[in-house]
Amino acid sequence: MLSSIALITLGSILVLGGLIGCIVPVLPGPPVAFLSLLLVSWAGAWEVYPLWLLILLGVAAALAALMDSILPVSYSRKAGAGKAGIRGSIVGMVIGTFFVPPFGTIIGAFLGALGAELIWKKESSRPLKAALGVFSGTMAAIVLKLAVSGTVAFFFVRGLIQIF
Repeated sequence: MLSSIALITLGSILVLGGLIGCIVPVLPGPPVAFLSLLLVSWAGAWEVYPLWLLILLGVAAALAALMDSILPVSYSRKAGAGKAGIRGSIVGMVIGTFFVPPFGTIIGAFLGALGAELIWKKESSRPLKAALGVFSGTMAAIVLKLAVSGTVAFFFVRGLIQIF
């Protein structure tokens, strides 16, 4: 059985990874951060958080991860973007994350969507509007994920204080 210190250390790594995952498109931020609450609960003999709070935050983390896929697509569709713009946004986020962290994620999402719209959707008369739609959806998803992961981080720290 893992000691409480090991569980808390792993939980700390997960909550930080979850917050980073809100911006880096490779990690599912809120679910990763939520796992930290389970580890702190385990370290505290399951007396740290009420069950309803764990269920509520688990559902919120799952919904935030789901909305991460839905929001960029729905915003971009409303703005007239095509699949190329959405894919370009994702590629731009990944490239931007590696070359110009942390702002590269945001800049890359916009430039990737704009570039893809200009190259592959030539019949579009409004590639900038489409790119802004993709960008807005991506930013809305990031804000939602940060809100959920930030709430999880708050309860993580509160649980640590309660244990010690």
